[in-house]
Amino acid sequence: MTKTTSRKLHSDSAVARRRLQCCSFNRRIFPVMNKIFIGAFGAFLTFAGAIAADSNRPNIVLILADDLGFGDLSCNNPKSKIHTPHLDRLAGEGIRFVDAHSPSGVCSPTRYGVLTGRYCWRTRLKRGVLLSGVSEPLIEPNRLTLPAMLAASGYETGHFGKWHLGRRWPLKNPAGKVDPRNIDWSKPALYCPLDAGFTYSFALARPAWAFMENRKVLAEPSEPFDYTHIPAHIVGPNNHKGFQQPGFTFERMIPAWVEKTNAFIERSAQARRPFFVFFAPICPHRPINPNKEFLGKSGCGVFGDFVLELDDAVGSILAQLKRSGVADNTLVLFTADNGAETNTYEHIQSYNHWSSAGSRGCKRDLYEGGHRVPFLARWPGQIPSNSTSTEIICLTDLMATVAAIIDYDLPPDAAEDSYNILPALRSEKLAAPIRETVVHHSARGKFAIRQGDWIFIDAPSGADNREPKTILETLGVQPHQESAELFNLRTDPKQTVNLLAAHPEKAKALKSLLNRYRASDRPPPPPPAKRTNQMNRWFVKLPILFMILFSIAILSRTKKLKLFLLKPRRK
Repeated sequence: MTKTTSRKLHSDSAVARRRLQCCSFNRRIFPVMNKIFIGAFGAFLTFAGAIAADSNRPNIVLILADDLGFGDLSCNNPKSKIHTPHLDRLAGEGIRFVDAHSPSGVCSPTRYGVLTGRYCWRTRLKRGVLLSGVSEPLIEPNRLTLPAMLAASGYETGHFGKWHLGRRWPLKNPAGKVDPRNIDWSKPALYCPLDAGFTYSFALARPAWAFMENRKVLAEPSEPFDYTHIPAHIVGPNNHKGFQQPGFTFERMIPAWVEKTNAFIERSAQARRPFFVFFAPICPHRPINPNKEFLGKSGCGVFGDFVLELDDAVGSILAQLKRSGVADNTLVLFTADNGAETNTYEHIQSYNHWSSAGSRGCKRDLYEGGHRVPFLARWPGQIPSNSTSTEIICLTDLMATVAAIIDYDLPPDAAEDSYNILPALRSEKLAAPIRETVVHHSARGKFAIRQGDWIFIDAPSGADNREPKTILETLGVQPHQESAELFNLRTDPKQTVNLLAAHPEKAKALKSLLNRYRASDRPPPPPPAKRTNQMNRWFVKLPILFMILFSIAILSRTKKLKLFLLKPRRK
């Protein structure tokens, strides 16, 4: 046998041995690889599905303060005489909007807009607010609301605190007026927050002062009270007389609402049900009644002390989210229904504290101080921490935003004035503003329209309140005799110089646009969305990518791996 033949036979036998080894390897390792790949792929799909589902169904906590100015938060106003550590931490862990607006300068219209995504001036309420506990319900019977949308999507929905959107009570004398002495308190309320989509409510039985849970008043408000000895700027002009349940005090309200809110969060977390909390304390609205542990702790008198109690309530709710293990999957929103009350002028004089952070106006007004409100949002993993947005938004936008988060298709007759601000919450770069405009509405029914840097006030003055001369002089406001007002907020954020005569074409265009909004049942079509839910898109793509890689791996095992195993080794 020649050496060549010997080498050839040796090589052939080596190949045969390698093939046998390969077959043996295939029989042993490929079933294991199949199980590993299939198991990993299934686990990945399960994980991706769970994460996508969780990201689409976060818990939502909406905190709506009452008569709180943009500058009452120390995170918004370095010169604030009120230190708000819990709200500052919320801002640091999420995003802070500096150009957010309430849809009205007063309470009831804003609350309607928050819960329906629609401007209230499109309803029967053209000016002012409802008579608390006396007026008929403002939300139309067939209108979709934010809590109803969430309840239909499997959420527990809880309301805590102020309502001010109308109630209906059983009366002892049906022909008589709605009065605490004529209401049959032993019977359930005929209309309450449960009829607007909430599954649970702990509120006040207005027009009296008593706690009520769902439809039932916890104790009959049979005791008359008289607080006329307390100054009106503290107790309020409508809160000094009335009827209350035995043992009721104004100081009990916030602690009771916080306690019920935290219990609701814990129940929902234990039941593994997504939840929506609407926490709406009467704070720092009058009656200004901080509990004793907060008295004297701020640099802005009893008002500042009351804001500290609000801040503490926010801290308690945030702590409860953490204790319940749901903080990382909860979107927390904090804002206010309008700007600060007229007592802000007293605070400027006495404490040099500007609730408006230096802007002109206050509650009821069309100037910035009346409707530019604090807006904070935290959602771990979704909203970048310590971020700030200059995007112009309105509180009516909450409904469309939540609908986008939970992937709910809003019908055409719902949330007409609501825009999805989720891209702004996530600090995504936008090719165009989310909103074309914001329509502002004052307590007296006057209108203004904001577009970009410009705001047009369709009245000789944007003030519904009397503006103190000293405040106007401090701001540098120049008087005028024009029939309307036009300001550029970029160059004149304090709204001191009326540019109506200097820019008549801009004023004409904005007035025409305002008239279009007012004449229509809904605004012009919104601009097309510039960004989509990137996370949801990737969780659709990732399983497909994983399947492609899995297929490549399967092909590789039958080709490249075999070639590697069959390749003769060098001696």
